[in-house]
This record gives sequence, C-alpha cells and structure tokens, in this order.
Amino acid sequence: MIEPPPGGTPKPEPTLAGKVGAKAQRKLRARRQGVPGVWFGLGMMGLVGWSVVVPTLLGAALGIWLDKHHPGRHSWTLALLVAGLVLGCFNAWHWVAKEDRAMRQDEEEKDDADT
Repeated sequence: MIEPPPGGTPKPEPTLAGKVGAKAQRKLRARRQGVPGVWFGLGMMGLVGWSVVVPTLLGAALGIWLDKHHPGRHSWTLALLVAGLVLGCFNAWHWVAKEDRAMRQDEEEKDDADT
C-alpha cells in the first residue's frame, strides 16, 4: 500500500492490468498527437542557442565599449563576455528545466485523468 497523503485516504497501488491499460492509452494518445518533427527540434535548439548567444554578444559589445572609453589594467571585454556567457547558460538551463517540468506535469495530469 502507498503511504497515505497527509489528511487523505491512501491511494491503492495500480494493478498490472491498470498499468498496462495506462501505458496503452499513453501510446494511443502519442499516436494521435504525432511526434514532433525535425523543424520543432531545430526550433527548440535555435531558441536555446539564441538565449545563450544574445547575452554573450551584449556582454562583449559592452566590454569593447568600456575598454575603448575607460581603459584599465584588466579587459572589460573578456570579463563581460564571460559574464554574458554565464548569464545566457543560466537562462537556457532555467528555460529548459521549466519546459521539462511543464511536460512532466502535463503527462501526470493525463495519466491521472486516464485512471
């Protein structure tokens, strides 16, 4: 038996037939929805790529401007390029994690509705 949620009744474990039925319904749903095509994947890669490239280039451009107008011992260009890259990677990671959570939540909601 699965541990009861706080303040609720325990949820019975699904039987083998229930598991097989849920898996079959997921497969049928996937066939109806279709598999995302190549263009969808390329679009996602492009979106993630641009979310890294834009902050990196903005950091480099600002660094070049600062090096030109306020020269110092250390390179603003290199420092801001790296800062832009880190910010862009964090932005891409955050976006991908958010999409992953949304897909998992949608999958769980559909599984709960099917059972």
